[in-house]
Amino acid sequence: MEQEIQLNEHNKQEYPPMHTCEHIVNRTMINLYDCGRAISAHIERKKSKLDFALFQAPSESDITLIEEKVNEVINRHLDISTEFITQQEAANRFDLNRLPENASDMVRVVNVGDYDECLCIGTHVKNTSEIGTFKIVSHDFKDGIFRMRFKLIQ
Repeated sequence: MEQEIQLNEHNKQEYPPMHTCEHIVNRTMINLYDCGRAISAHIERKKSKLDFALFQAPSESDITLIEEKVNEVINRHLDISTEFITQQEAANRFDLNRLPENASDMVRVVNVGDYDECLCIGTHVKNTSEIGTFKIVSHDFKDGIFRMRFKLIQ
């Protein structure tokens, strides 16, 4: 008999294309700047923002490069998949500092094809082809924090 997996309750309903795009943006920033995942996020249907700890402000050509790299991944039409592992298994692959203290022993890993994997209980599209085009609409840099505001164009 297959055991039912019990996860923590989730208090927010994300817009799946934008939330999945957040995963891609995070991995792209890690790949380009070795900065770790966003330190703050506000993900909404119309416009979202992410904050990253960086040593210096990205140039305008860097902003263009970020957009290009994210859109290249979206255009690869990667499948989104999930797996369930124990926190003990997750500790070898992920930073568990953001897990709530009362997190269930089983955690969910969301994979964006072979591009990104992270712990997440949110909602996602089935394939990156459902996301649209990523566009950074504004950005700023202050006190080591790079904030980007972005939207998806369908």
